[in-house]
Amino acid sequence: MKVTVDTNVLVRAVVQDDPVQARVAAQVLTDAELIAVALPCLCEFVWVLRKVYGFQVSDVATAISALLAAANVEVNRPAVEAGLSALEAGGDFADGVIAYEGHWLGGETFVSFDKKAVAILAVQGKSARLL
Repeated sequence: MKVTVDTNVLVRAVVQDDPVQARVAAQVLTDAELIAVALPCLCEFVWVLRKVYGFQVSDVATAISALLAAANVEVNRPAVEAGLSALEAGGDFADGVIAYEGHWLGGETFVSFDKKAVAILAVQGKSARLL
């Protein structure tokens, strides 16, 4: 079966806070011929792990890296790598994904009221402007 996972499936598989759902999630992820992981799913995944479960950045990065290493996972890897780069630099995963995808869509400069996001992207050589 080829599946598109919801955030809660990934969370259950990683956090294992509900033994029944964790077992079902692991089984689906193991058995799937293909696991499609949408970018909003990963943005939610990072947010939930950090804000709800208190995961450290390194633990979130490890979880995403393990997901990317699975042979049956399909994801926009360059966007995820941009998100990880922002996260590991002390910013938000979603900001890195947004900046990457915006550039891919033709945007030349990331604009935001978020000083930290703009600073991190600028340090990474991206065109970013604080509004």
